[in-house]
Amino acid sequence: MTTQRLKRVLTAAAVFTTAAIVLSGCTKVEEGDAASTFPEKDIRLIIQANPGGGSDLSSRALATELEGILDVSVIPENMPGAAGALAMEYVAEQDPDGYVIGFGPVEIAMLNTTQDANVLPENFDLLGQIMLAPGVITVSASSDIETLEDLVEQSKTAPITVANSGAGSIWEAASIALGQEAGGEVTPVPYDGGAPAVAAAASGETVAAVSGLGEALSQGSAVRILAVMNDERHPDAPDVPTVEEAIGADVVFGGWGGIYAPAGLPDDVHATLEAAIKEAVESDTYTTFQEDAGNLVVYRDSAEFTTFVEDQFALFQELLG
Repeated sequence: MTTQRLKRVLTAAAVFTTAAIVLSGCTKVEEGDAASTFPEKDIRLIIQANPGGGSDLSSRALATELEGILDVSVIPENMPGAAGALAMEYVAEQDPDGYVIGFGPVEIAMLNTTQDANVLPENFDLLGQIMLAPGVITVSASSDIETLEDLVEQSKTAPITVANSGAGSIWEAASIALGQEAGGEVTPVPYDGGAPAVAAAASGETVAAVSGLGEALSQGSAVRILAVMNDERHPDAPDVPTVEEAIGADVVFGGWGGIYAPAGLPDDVHATLEAAIKEAVESDTYTTFQEDAGNLVVYRDSAEFTTFVEDQFALFQELLG
């Protein structure tokens, strides 16, 4: 073989080897991309209320379960204000990559009506419902008001103040509905969350409060629960009558909650989060937490939750618009 021909063979071999290395490297990158899975970093869970209330506690209980399922940290962040609109508008503006999600209470279906906030079902990927908190009416344990009938009678002689979890919240709407149905005069007083609202009633700062049962139970013997705003008695308060039993008025309100993300999640990210939420809600630890908190464990998958929120949105537009 001539020297010139040998050079051509060696050159061709080098080119082939280089090409093989490049192709091999490309294959590895592509395989790496295909193998990469969500999530690969911490997830932020935005909570629309102050620490200590029902939204906060439910969110943190779920976050703990999600961490074990997704194998990343799920970091709760409280962002109270404007009855939840501040947090919900914030989440809606984030990149739809699954690394920022939020706890969405019933107000997610109300705020566009009650506050003209930019909070619409289509702004979010609604991933699943995780709980239901039937409403209750409480007064201070030291109050002279012993029954809901007593409270109603007092409201007919002078306006009564009723604490709630914020202007435009479900519990403000429930307070107004109670006054309308009972024929009395109720003045809703907004607080940043259910826990501060019940504390206000417990201290006598307001005459009464409307909140979830769990938030009322957290005050222990400091409050007296007058009635449950549900169509049947709550298993954790079997001696407490429903509003209809107490005064014959059909006043049914509940605070439900779910998890949402900015609209437009990739399908695989959406599916991963939806499946993780379902597994978390169905876990023994989470179920026990909600039962101990006085809430009901109610799960709806993404499609069911989306339909439910859209129906609730239309209902509140009709009632409050």
